[in-house]
Amino acid sequence: MYESLLADAAAVVRGAGEIILDALHKPKEVRRKGRIDLVTATDEAVEAVLTERLGALLPEAVFLAEESAPDTAPSASGAPVWIVDPLDGTTNFAHGLPFVATSVALWTEGQVQFGIVNLPVMGECFTALRAGGAWLNGEPMRASETMRLEDSLVATGFPYAIHDHLGHILANLERVLGVTQGVRRPGSAAIDLAYTACGRYDGFYEAALKPWDTAAGWLLVEEAGGRVTSYAADAPYRLGGPTVLATNGHIHDALSALLEAPGQA
Repeated sequence: MYESLLADAAAVVRGAGEIILDALHKPKEVRRKGRIDLVTATDEAVEAVLTERLGALLPEAVFLAEESAPDTAPSASGAPVWIVDPLDGTTNFAHGLPFVATSVALWTEGQVQFGIVNLPVMGECFTALRAGGAWLNGEPMRASETMRLEDSLVATGFPYAIHDHLGHILANLERVLGVTQGVRRPGSAAIDLAYTACGRYDGFYEAALKPWDTAAGWLLVEEAGGRVTSYAADAPYRLGGPTVLATNGHIHDALSALLEAPGQA
């Protein structure tokens, strides 16, 4: 069931990407949800299209979407849930940068069953099916085989409530920069997770992400042979949890040992 539904949902997501492409270099209608937390008319237009078309594919499902849903994570039981970020990287989009993505996951039976991360400007669509594999534009993909931190390229991101996390962000950045080949910050967690899944990054870490930021990418990484936990390698990641660490698996414990989570002494 999920394999055919994934194919149909991916077609919907790619179609919605045309809205982003059409609007990228046009004047933006932007409003603020917070000091640096933006939303555009395009976010809302893409979400409306996804809600309509994904809803038609699975009428019994409910939606957990960034621009319209309450700030909750789905339960382990109940109706299937579409977890949707219509435009991850809104600040990039508002400035005309190409690092934007649409992230869609289907949550049911207590877990993500499939995930889609579409990068319309880049022409790349990442998909994953639980126990079925992960693909980039239909071709199988795997996480990297990098074994050592000093050979690793790592990505991170910064939360909107930056002042609440600044000390931990800077401390972790100093540690990671000192022992890796570099740290990248494109400004989209969905892209960071997709790039970790396909081997462009060897690892990714970030705090204070929402369910729609990580649901699809989480499955991408695991189905590509990687590993996802909280900053503590022995603490499983939970959707909407305070921290996430995703790697190729080989550098996971070493990168985890460098990271200080918010709330730690």
